[in-house]
Amino acid sequence: MKILVVSGIWPPDVGGPASHAPEVARFLQGRGHRVEVVTTADRAPAREPFPVRWVDRRIPIGIRHLRGVALVRSRAALADVVYTTGTFGRSAAGSVLAGTPFVVKLTADPAFERARRRGLFRGTLEEFQWGGGGWQVALLRAARDAELRRAAHVLTPSAFLRELARGWGLARERVSVLPNPAPPVPDLPDRVEARRRLDVEGPVLAFAGRLTRQKSLEVALEAIARNDGVRLLIAGEGDERAQLERRAAELDLGGRVRFLGPLPRERVLELFRAADAAILSSTWENFPHAVVEALAVGTPILSTATGGVSEVVDDDVNGLLVEPGDADALADAVRRFFADDELRARLSAAAAPSVAGFAPERVYAKLEEVLHAASRR
Repeated sequence: MKILVVSGIWPPDVGGPASHAPEVARFLQGRGHRVEVVTTADRAPAREPFPVRWVDRRIPIGIRHLRGVALVRSRAALADVVYTTGTFGRSAAGSVLAGTPFVVKLTADPAFERARRRGLFRGTLEEFQWGGGGWQVALLRAARDAELRRAAHVLTPSAFLRELARGWGLARERVSVLPNPAPPVPDLPDRVEARRRLDVEGPVLAFAGRLTRQKSLEVALEAIARNDGVRLLIAGEGDERAQLERRAAELDLGGRVRFLGPLPRERVLELFRAADAAILSSTWENFPHAVVEALAVGTPILSTATGGVSEVVDDDVNGLLVEPGDADALADAVRRFFADDELRARLSAAAAPSVAGFAPERVYAKLEEVLHAASRR
Protein backbone atom coordinates (compact mmCIF):
# COMPACT_ATOMS: atom_id res chain seq x y z
CA MET A 1 0.00 0.00 0.00
CA LYS A 2 0.90 3.64 -0.41
CA ILE A 3 0.12 5.22 2.98
CA LEU A 4 0.08 8.90 3.90
CA VAL A 5 0.53 9.54 7.64
CA VAL A 6 -0.68 12.95 8.86
CA SER A 7 0.29 14.28 12.29
CA GLY A 8 -0.10 17.72 13.83
CA ILE A 9 3.19 17.36 15.72
CA TRP A 10 6.47 15.59 15.04
CA PRO A 11 9.79 15.24 16.89
CA PRO A 12 11.32 17.25 18.50
CA ASP A 13 7.76 18.17 19.59
CA VAL A 14 6.62 16.53 22.83
CA GLY A 15 3.35 14.61 23.13
CA GLY A 16 1.70 11.32 22.28
CA PRO A 17 1.20 11.94 18.54
CA ALA A 18 4.84 13.04 18.18
CA SER A 19 5.89 9.60 19.46
CA HIS A 20 3.13 7.59 17.81
CA ALA A 21 3.30 8.90 14.23
CA PRO A 22 7.03 8.18 13.65
CA GLU A 23 6.68 4.70 15.17
CA VAL A 24 3.73 3.92 12.90
CA ALA A 25 5.52 5.23 9.83
CA ARG A 26 8.63 3.14 10.54
CA PHE A 27 6.61 0.02 11.27
CA LEU A 28 4.57 0.31 8.08
CA GLN A 29 7.65 0.96 5.99
CA GLY A 30 9.29 -2.06 7.58
CA ARG A 31 6.29 -4.13 6.45
CA GLY A 32 7.00 -3.18 2.85
CA HIS A 33 4.55 -0.29 2.42
CA ARG A 34 5.43 3.01 0.80
CA VAL A 35 5.06 5.66 3.49
CA GLU A 36 4.99 9.43 3.37
CA VAL A 37 4.33 11.94 6.17
CA VAL A 38 2.66 15.36 6.31
CA THR A 39 3.06 17.39 9.50
CA THR A 40 3.44 20.91 10.89
CA ALA A 41 6.68 22.13 12.39
CA ASP A 42 8.63 25.19 13.46
CA ARG A 43 11.59 24.11 11.34
CA ALA A 44 12.51 21.34 8.90
CA PRO A 45 12.13 17.93 10.61
CA ALA A 46 15.11 15.61 10.88
CA ARG A 47 15.70 13.26 7.96
CA GLU A 48 13.82 9.96 8.02
CA PRO A 49 13.91 6.88 5.77
CA PHE A 50 10.66 8.18 4.23
CA PRO A 51 9.60 11.64 2.98
CA VAL A 52 8.41 14.06 5.68
CA ARG A 53 6.66 17.11 4.20
CA TRP A 54 5.72 19.96 6.47
CA VAL A 55 3.83 23.21 6.83
CA ASP A 56 5.55 25.99 8.76
CA ARG A 57 3.68 26.83 11.98
CA ARG A 58 4.97 30.40 11.81
CA ILE A 59 2.64 31.08 8.88
CA PRO A 60 -0.56 32.95 9.92
CA ILE A 61 -3.19 30.46 11.03
CA GLY A 62 -5.72 30.79 8.18
CA ILE A 63 -3.08 30.56 5.47
CA ARG A 64 -1.40 27.72 7.35
CA HIS A 65 -4.61 25.70 7.39
CA LEU A 66 -5.19 26.26 3.67
CA ARG A 67 -1.65 25.16 2.91
CA GLY A 68 -2.18 22.10 5.09
CA VAL A 69 -5.31 21.13 3.18
CA ALA A 70 -3.51 21.65 -0.14
CA LEU A 71 -0.51 19.58 0.95
CA VAL A 72 -2.65 16.71 2.26
CA ARG A 73 -4.72 16.76 -0.94
CA SER A 74 -1.68 16.64 -3.24
CA ARG A 75 0.00 13.78 -1.33
CA ALA A 76 -3.24 11.88 -0.61
CA ALA A 77 -3.97 11.80 -4.34
CA LEU A 78 -0.92 9.52 -4.69
CA ALA A 79 -1.82 7.29 -1.72
CA ASP A 80 -4.16 4.33 -1.22
CA VAL A 81 -5.14 5.44 2.27
CA VAL A 82 -4.51 8.28 4.72
CA TYR A 83 -3.87 7.68 8.42
CA THR A 84 -4.31 10.84 10.49
CA THR A 85 -3.44 11.33 14.15
CA GLY A 86 -4.42 15.00 14.33
CA THR A 87 -5.35 18.14 12.34
CA PHE A 88 -8.57 16.30 11.50
CA GLY A 89 -10.21 19.16 9.63
CA ARG A 90 -7.29 19.56 7.24
CA SER A 91 -6.84 15.80 6.93
CA ALA A 92 -10.51 15.21 6.16
CA ALA A 93 -10.74 18.08 3.67
CA GLY A 94 -7.56 17.11 1.85
CA SER A 95 -8.45 13.41 1.73
CA VAL A 96 -12.00 14.03 0.50
CA LEU A 97 -10.78 16.43 -2.20
CA ALA A 98 -8.25 13.78 -3.30
CA GLY A 99 -10.87 11.01 -3.24
CA THR A 100 -8.72 8.95 -0.88
CA PRO A 101 -10.19 7.09 2.13
CA PHE A 102 -8.84 8.15 5.51
CA VAL A 103 -8.58 6.48 8.93
CA VAL A 104 -8.60 8.60 12.07
CA LYS A 105 -6.66 7.92 15.28
CA LEU A 106 -8.85 9.78 17.77
CA THR A 107 -7.20 10.64 21.09
CA ALA A 108 -9.82 13.02 22.52
CA ASP A 109 -13.03 14.84 21.70
CA PRO A 110 -11.63 17.47 19.30
CA ALA A 111 -14.62 19.78 19.75
CA PHE A 112 -14.19 19.73 23.53
CA GLU A 113 -10.44 20.37 23.24
CA ARG A 114 -10.98 23.35 20.91
CA ALA A 115 -13.76 24.77 23.10
CA ARG A 116 -11.60 24.55 26.23
CA ARG A 117 -8.57 26.13 24.51
CA ARG A 118 -10.69 29.06 23.32
CA GLY A 119 -12.36 29.54 26.70
CA LEU A 120 -15.81 28.72 25.30
CA PHE A 121 -16.64 25.90 27.70
CA ARG A 122 -15.57 25.33 31.31
CA GLY A 123 -17.41 22.15 32.23
CA THR A 124 -16.21 18.54 32.17
CA LEU A 125 -15.86 16.28 29.15
CA GLU A 126 -18.95 14.36 30.22
CA GLU A 127 -20.98 17.58 30.59
CA PHE A 128 -19.85 18.68 27.13
CA GLN A 129 -21.54 15.66 25.58
CA TRP A 130 -24.94 16.95 26.75
CA GLY A 131 -24.66 20.29 24.97
CA GLY A 132 -24.19 23.85 26.12
CA GLY A 133 -21.63 26.48 25.25
CA GLY A 134 -23.59 28.58 22.75
CA TRP A 135 -23.52 28.76 18.98
CA GLN A 136 -19.72 28.77 18.67
CA VAL A 137 -19.45 25.47 20.51
CA ALA A 138 -22.35 24.10 18.45
CA LEU A 139 -20.30 24.87 15.33
CA LEU A 140 -17.29 23.05 16.80
CA ARG A 141 -19.45 19.99 17.48
CA ALA A 142 -20.88 20.13 13.95
CA ALA A 143 -17.38 20.38 12.45
CA ARG A 144 -16.21 17.41 14.54
CA ASP A 145 -19.14 15.28 13.43
CA ALA A 146 -18.72 16.23 9.77
CA GLU A 147 -15.01 15.41 9.82
CA LEU A 148 -15.34 12.06 11.56
CA ARG A 149 -18.42 10.84 9.67
CA ARG A 150 -16.44 11.02 6.42
CA ALA A 151 -13.74 8.72 7.81
CA ALA A 152 -13.52 5.14 6.57
CA HIS A 153 -12.72 4.09 10.13
CA VAL A 154 -12.12 5.72 13.52
CA LEU A 155 -9.73 4.18 16.04
CA THR A 156 -9.78 5.10 19.73
CA PRO A 157 -7.23 4.06 22.37
CA SER A 158 -9.96 3.31 24.92
CA ALA A 159 -13.46 1.91 25.15
CA PHE A 160 -14.37 5.10 27.04
CA LEU A 161 -13.64 7.27 23.99
CA ARG A 162 -15.18 4.74 21.60
CA GLU A 163 -18.51 5.08 23.38
CA LEU A 164 -18.29 8.87 23.26
CA ALA A 165 -17.59 8.72 19.52
CA ARG A 166 -20.57 6.48 18.91
CA GLY A 167 -22.67 9.11 20.62
CA TRP A 168 -21.66 11.58 17.91
CA GLY A 169 -23.51 9.55 15.30
CA LEU A 170 -20.64 7.37 14.07
CA ALA A 171 -21.66 3.94 12.86
CA ARG A 172 -20.81 1.21 15.37
CA GLU A 173 -18.92 -0.90 12.81
CA ARG A 174 -16.66 2.04 11.89
CA VAL A 175 -15.33 2.70 15.41
CA SER A 176 -13.01 0.32 17.22
CA VAL A 177 -10.45 0.32 20.03
CA LEU A 178 -6.73 0.25 19.28
CA PRO A 179 -4.75 0.81 22.52
CA ASN A 180 -1.59 2.86 22.64
CA PRO A 181 1.34 0.47 22.41
CA ALA A 182 3.90 0.03 25.14
CA PRO A 183 7.21 1.54 23.99
CA PRO A 184 10.18 -0.65 23.12
CA VAL A 185 12.26 -0.40 26.29
CA PRO A 186 15.89 0.39 25.49
CA ASP A 187 18.84 -0.62 27.64
CA LEU A 188 18.07 1.70 30.53
CA PRO A 189 20.17 2.25 33.65
CA ASP A 190 18.90 0.67 36.85
CA ARG A 191 16.95 2.87 39.28
CA VAL A 192 20.02 3.74 41.37
CA GLU A 193 22.00 4.94 38.33
CA ALA A 194 18.97 6.73 36.86
CA ARG A 195 18.56 8.64 40.11
CA ARG A 196 22.25 9.51 40.18
CA ARG A 197 22.02 10.99 36.68
CA LEU A 198 19.06 13.12 37.75
CA ASP A 199 20.70 14.01 41.07
CA VAL A 200 17.71 12.96 43.17
CA GLU A 201 17.27 10.83 46.26
CA GLY A 202 14.50 9.88 48.63
CA PRO A 203 10.82 9.45 47.58
CA VAL A 204 10.44 10.59 43.94
CA LEU A 205 7.41 10.95 41.67
CA ALA A 206 7.52 11.86 37.97
CA PHE A 207 5.23 13.40 35.38
CA ALA A 208 5.83 13.62 31.63
CA GLY A 209 3.52 15.30 29.13
CA ARG A 210 2.20 18.62 27.94
CA LEU A 211 1.73 21.20 30.66
CA THR A 212 -1.86 22.10 29.87
CA ARG A 213 -5.04 22.77 31.82
CA GLN A 214 -6.21 19.23 31.10
CA LYS A 215 -3.39 17.76 33.21
CA SER A 216 -4.44 19.75 36.33
CA LEU A 217 -0.89 19.64 37.66
CA GLU A 218 -1.81 22.16 40.34
CA VAL A 219 -3.59 19.23 42.02
CA ALA A 220 -0.37 17.20 41.93
CA LEU A 221 1.53 20.16 43.42
CA GLU A 222 -1.02 20.36 46.25
CA ALA A 223 -0.56 16.64 46.91
CA ILE A 224 3.22 17.02 47.03
CA ALA A 225 2.92 19.98 49.41
CA ARG A 226 1.03 17.74 51.84
CA ASN A 227 3.73 15.04 51.81
CA ASP A 228 6.98 16.25 53.33
CA GLY A 229 10.11 14.91 51.71
CA VAL A 230 8.47 13.74 48.46
CA ARG A 231 9.99 15.15 45.27
CA LEU A 232 8.31 15.68 41.90
CA LEU A 233 10.14 15.79 38.54
CA ILE A 234 8.10 17.33 35.70
CA ALA A 235 9.13 16.76 32.08
CA GLY A 236 7.35 18.66 29.33
CA GLU A 237 6.36 22.07 28.08
CA GLY A 238 3.09 23.90 27.63
CA ASP A 239 1.14 27.08 28.20
CA GLU A 240 0.58 26.30 31.89
CA ARG A 241 4.27 26.08 32.80
CA ALA A 242 4.75 29.63 34.10
CA GLN A 243 1.59 29.40 36.20
CA LEU A 244 2.65 26.04 37.62
CA GLU A 245 6.10 27.36 38.49
CA ARG A 246 4.46 30.27 40.35
CA ARG A 247 2.16 27.87 42.19
CA ALA A 248 5.10 25.66 43.20
CA ALA A 249 6.83 28.73 44.62
CA GLU A 250 3.66 29.77 46.51
CA LEU A 251 3.53 26.30 48.06
CA ASP A 252 7.23 26.61 49.00
CA LEU A 253 8.12 23.58 46.87
CA GLY A 254 11.19 25.11 45.22
CA GLY A 255 13.54 22.45 46.48
CA ARG A 256 11.20 19.52 45.88
CA VAL A 257 9.74 20.22 42.42
CA ARG A 258 11.90 20.46 39.29
CA PHE A 259 10.74 21.43 35.82
CA LEU A 260 12.96 19.58 33.35
CA GLY A 261 11.50 20.94 30.12
CA PRO A 262 10.77 18.74 27.10
CA LEU A 263 12.71 15.45 26.93
CA PRO A 264 13.14 12.93 24.10
CA ARG A 265 11.34 9.65 24.64
CA GLU A 266 14.36 7.66 25.85
CA ARG A 267 15.04 10.32 28.48
CA VAL A 268 11.38 10.16 29.53
CA LEU A 269 11.75 6.42 30.02
CA GLU A 270 14.88 7.05 32.11
CA LEU A 271 12.91 9.55 34.16
CA PHE A 272 10.18 7.00 34.86
CA ARG A 273 12.82 4.37 35.70
CA ALA A 274 14.29 6.76 38.29
CA ALA A 275 10.93 7.48 39.93
CA ASP A 276 9.17 5.39 42.55
CA ALA A 277 5.88 6.11 40.76
CA ALA A 278 4.43 8.26 37.99
CA ILE A 279 1.73 10.75 38.92
CA LEU A 280 -1.20 11.87 36.78
CA SER A 281 -3.66 14.41 38.16
CA SER A 282 -5.67 15.05 34.98
CA THR A 283 -9.23 16.31 35.03
CA TRP A 284 -9.94 14.42 31.81
CA GLU A 285 -7.91 11.86 29.86
CA ASN A 286 -8.29 9.22 27.21
CA PHE A 287 -5.43 6.72 27.30
CA PRO A 288 -2.21 8.63 28.07
CA HIS A 289 1.01 7.45 26.44
CA ALA A 290 2.89 8.37 29.63
CA VAL A 291 0.92 5.81 31.64
CA VAL A 292 1.94 2.97 29.33
CA GLU A 293 5.53 4.25 29.19
CA ALA A 294 5.86 4.30 32.97
CA LEU A 295 4.34 0.86 33.42
CA ALA A 296 6.57 -0.57 30.67
CA VAL A 297 9.71 0.30 32.65
CA GLY A 298 8.28 -1.13 35.87
CA THR A 299 6.99 2.07 37.49
CA PRO A 300 3.46 2.07 38.99
CA ILE A 301 0.93 4.89 38.55
CA LEU A 302 -0.76 7.22 41.04
CA SER A 303 -3.58 8.71 39.00
CA THR A 304 -7.04 10.16 38.80
CA ALA A 305 -9.65 7.68 37.58
CA THR A 306 -10.69 9.62 34.51
CA GLY A 307 -11.57 8.55 30.97
CA GLY A 308 -9.72 5.46 29.83
CA VAL A 309 -7.04 5.51 32.53
CA SER A 310 -8.80 2.77 34.49
CA GLU A 311 -8.63 0.53 31.40
CA VAL A 312 -4.87 0.21 31.90
CA VAL A 313 -4.37 1.15 35.57
CA ASP A 314 -5.96 -1.37 37.91
CA ASP A 315 -6.44 0.13 41.37
CA ASP A 316 -4.28 -1.56 44.00
CA VAL A 317 -2.75 -3.84 41.34
CA ASN A 318 -0.38 -1.72 39.19
CA GLY A 319 -1.28 1.67 40.67
CA LEU A 320 -3.63 3.66 42.85
CA LEU A 321 -6.65 5.59 41.53
CA VAL A 322 -8.50 8.56 43.04
CA GLU A 323 -11.29 10.85 41.89
CA PRO A 324 -10.32 13.80 39.62
CA GLY A 325 -9.85 17.21 41.22
CA ASP A 326 -9.45 15.84 44.76
CA ALA A 327 -6.07 17.00 46.05
CA ASP A 328 -6.74 15.45 49.47
CA ALA A 329 -7.39 12.02 47.96
CA LEU A 330 -4.29 12.24 45.75
CA ALA A 331 -2.20 13.34 48.73
CA ASP A 332 -3.54 10.37 50.72
CA ALA A 333 -2.62 8.01 47.86
CA VAL A 334 0.93 9.42 47.79
CA ARG A 335 1.18 9.05 51.57
CA ARG A 336 -0.14 5.49 51.49
CA PHE A 337 2.20 4.51 48.65
CA PHE A 338 5.36 5.66 50.42
CA ALA A 339 4.31 4.43 53.86
CA ASP A 340 3.78 0.81 52.78
CA ASP A 341 6.88 -1.05 51.55
CA GLU A 342 4.88 -4.16 50.67
CA LEU A 343 2.41 -2.13 48.59
CA ARG A 344 5.18 -0.38 46.65
CA ALA A 345 6.90 -3.66 45.89
CA ARG A 346 3.66 -5.33 44.79
CA LEU A 347 2.57 -2.50 42.49
CA SER A 348 6.06 -2.22 40.97
CA ALA A 349 6.24 -5.96 40.30
CA ALA A 350 2.89 -5.86 38.48
CA ALA A 351 3.67 -2.77 36.38
CA ALA A 352 5.56 -4.14 33.36
CA PRO A 353 3.55 -7.40 33.05
CA SER A 354 0.32 -5.36 33.00
CA VAL A 355 1.20 -3.85 29.60
CA ALA A 356 2.76 -6.94 28.01
CA GLY A 357 -0.29 -7.28 25.76
CA PHE A 358 0.37 -3.81 24.31
CA ALA A 359 3.48 -4.84 22.38
CA PRO A 360 3.96 -2.52 19.35
CA GLU A 361 4.09 -5.34 16.82
CA ARG A 362 0.65 -6.57 17.93
CA VAL A 363 -0.96 -3.12 18.05
CA TYR A 364 0.46 -1.91 14.75
CA ALA A 365 -0.34 -5.17 12.97
CA LYS A 366 -4.00 -4.56 13.82
CA LEU A 367 -3.67 -0.99 12.52
CA GLU A 368 -2.20 -2.36 9.29
CA GLU A 369 -5.29 -4.55 8.87
CA VAL A 370 -7.61 -1.57 9.35
CA LEU A 371 -5.67 0.51 6.82
CA HIS A 372 -5.74 -2.31 4.28
CA ALA A 373 -9.48 -2.75 4.68
CA ALA A 374 -10.02 1.00 4.24
CA SER A 375 -7.68 1.48 1.28
CA ARG A 376 -8.89 1.97 -2.27
CA ARG A 377 -7.95 -1.24 -4.01
